Amino acid sequence: MVDKALDGAITQLIAAGEIKGKSGELTLVHSLGKIPAKRVVVAGLGKQAQFNVDSIRRVSAEASRFARSKAARRVATIVHGGGVGGVEPDRAAQAITEGAILGLYRFRRHMSKEPDNGDIQELLIVERDEAKRAQLEKGRDVGSVVAEAVVFARDMINEPANFMTPSIMADIARNLASECGMELTVLERPQMKEMGMGGLLGVSQGSHQDPKFIVLSYKGDAGSPKTVGLIGKGITFDSGGISLKPSEDMGEMKGDMAGGATVMAVMRAVGRLKPKINVTAVIPATENLPGGSALKPGDVIKAMNGKTIEIISTDAEGRLILADALSYAVKNGLSPAVDVATLTGAVRVALGDVTVGVFSNNDELSKKVMVAAAEVGERMWQMPMFEEYKEQYKSDVADVKNTGGRYGGAITAAQFVGEFAGDTPWVHLDIAGTSLSKKEKGYVVKGATGVTVRTLVNLIVNLEAE
Repeated sequence: MVDKALDGAITQLIAAGEIKGKSGELTLVHSLGKIPAKRVVVAGLGKQAQFNVDSIRRVSAEASRFARSKAARRVATIVHGGGVGGVEPDRAAQAITEGAILGLYRFRRHMSKEPDNGDIQELLIVERDEAKRAQLEKGRDVGSVVAEAVVFARDMINEPANFMTPSIMADIARNLASECGMELTVLERPQMKEMGMGGLLGVSQGSHQDPKFIVLSYKGDAGSPKTVGLIGKGITFDSGGISLKPSEDMGEMKGDMAGGATVMAVMRAVGRLKPKINVTAVIPATENLPGGSALKPGDVIKAMNGKTIEIISTDAEGRLILADALSYAVKNGLSPAVDVATLTGAVRVALGDVTVGVFSNNDELSKKVMVAAAEVGERMWQMPMFEEYKEQYKSDVADVKNTGGRYGGAITAAQFVGEFAGDTPWVHLDIAGTSLSKKEKGYVVKGATGVTVRTLVNLIVNLEAE
């Protein structure tokens, strides 16, 4: 219809080879008053055989950003994939909504200068078939909730460490609990000591910021004794402690609380979608800094479940706070349990900045996580967890030591964390390679990505359906 109204302009551009339909290709056509819209963007969707829902999400993001760069304020779009793509209307609308919101994201809280181009005020999804309206609205609503949860995580992760302390994380959780009708518990140092949380207390020793142990609980099925546990690493700044990191790129360590932000964002989405399932998020939050009272290499600490840990490197601190968090989850009957953490540089060496590492003690649960990830277009890969790796972190002076050496570092770190899961079905997601992006691509923008938020929301929805 648009091509016809433009006297075949799009067809002519295709014939001339200017429009090829490649994925990511965007072509601007001026309407010159022939239709109410002043400009038309023709977006390439790629080969039909490779087209999927994630293609819709990606093109929605890129086209929205392109339109913003041309100072557009109101944008209308067809239902991508609703025709020959064969995508259900609700899924297409959800992907369009998620793509636009995530692709247009920018973090400007600390900038005084206004951006060159203002924000797009309205995105209108156009569909002539009135029978599809209810499905489209449903998809739009879910897409908004999920994308806004990712934005919530991105905002937290992008904040400088002086604006995202453990106490501020606890305040955000407090607001979240109030908005979404959830239960909140925040444990302070005395309670941590009483419960024997030597991992979290040990890591926090070098910082002037008080550690916080944050527990957010959503009760969607009061009659069920089962509660899904989400555990997120909350190191609000990681200097490495006494085992000090190199100064280059240390500023990125403000994002070492990405796991904590992720599970809080998932709870935000859960609080709005209101699935009939119980979910509890556990976030151990602290800074990891050097100081006169800081944890030292060679020290021995005791985790909440009684296991003793020899400290080889104070820069292997995430697994120490997760040890207490998982012990707490197991003690309180949270099952299955999924932890999310920017845990190791080794996972980035293994999988780059494209893929999340998946580690588990339970094949059935790991398959569910992988399916949930595939459905939302997040790339994950399951890593081996063979018993032989455990030899690497055996200690001569304690039950375990907190590093297993250079080789297989992502695996030995995951297995160390798994020591505190016991028999509880557990999955560990190492997002150290994927939590930040240095470039724009599709619905991922520079800075925090909010990776695994959409996967975990989808996992909760799928578990509810079971």
